[in-house]
Amino acid sequence: MKFLELHERLRLETWRRIDQGILSSSLLARQTGLAQAHISNFLHRRRRLSLPALDRLLRAQAIGVEDLSPTGVSSLEAVEGSMDIVPIVSQIVAMSSPIIAPRAVLGSVQVPSGWLVSFPARRAVSRRSWERFVAVRVSAAQALPMDPVLRIGSIVVLDRHYNSLAAWRPPNPNLYGVRAGTQILFRHVVFESNRLVLRPRALEYPIEVIEMAPEDSPADLLVGRVCLCISEV
Repeated sequence: MKFLELHERLRLETWRRIDQGILSSSLLARQTGLAQAHISNFLHRRRRLSLPALDRLLRAQAIGVEDLSPTGVSSLEAVEGSMDIVPIVSQIVAMSSPIIAPRAVLGSVQVPSGWLVSFPARRAVSRRSWERFVAVRVSAAQALPMDPVLRIGSIVVLDRHYNSLAAWRPPNPNLYGVRAGTQILFRHVVFESNRLVLRPRALEYPIEVIEMAPEDSPADLLVGRVCLCISEV
């Protein structure tokens, strides 16, 4: 894992603990011996921690480098020089967790090294710090409207740095994972008159419409573009 990746993962994990009420910047300052202003600058990305300061924070919170990585290695780190690992996670984690904690990983899929990162990224600014690729399992109810593109029991890899409605390979429509409560809908998507229109592949399934407020952005509902579907059948 590169230093900047470790630094950002630690920053997000620190914020997570503060949000849960188990940590505060003042407590962290006392634990590490760092000035509270220095901690604040770190949390708000105004300054980076030095290596000694980073080490102090890791020790104070009993965090190992492996705790900041989904499977003990970076999720796109090569395995034996030929394969990349993508973590399989729950759909709630895929929708809401910028960084995938080790305890959230349900499994993994392997793809040829460097293949996924060759895809173009078209992300909103809010996704800048998100781990890019995650995989989720597809239920029968989710797969049938998109049959035969998606199959029951398959695993899809989502590119969470592609939450733009721009077509990747026009005229072919993108397939997206779309936030719908606690699960994901997989659909072709267009944006019309402040409405997100979700189009299934199978004609017997209805078109669904999500009404959006003028200040809302479609990017907030797009979990990511489906860039790979793996059938386990």
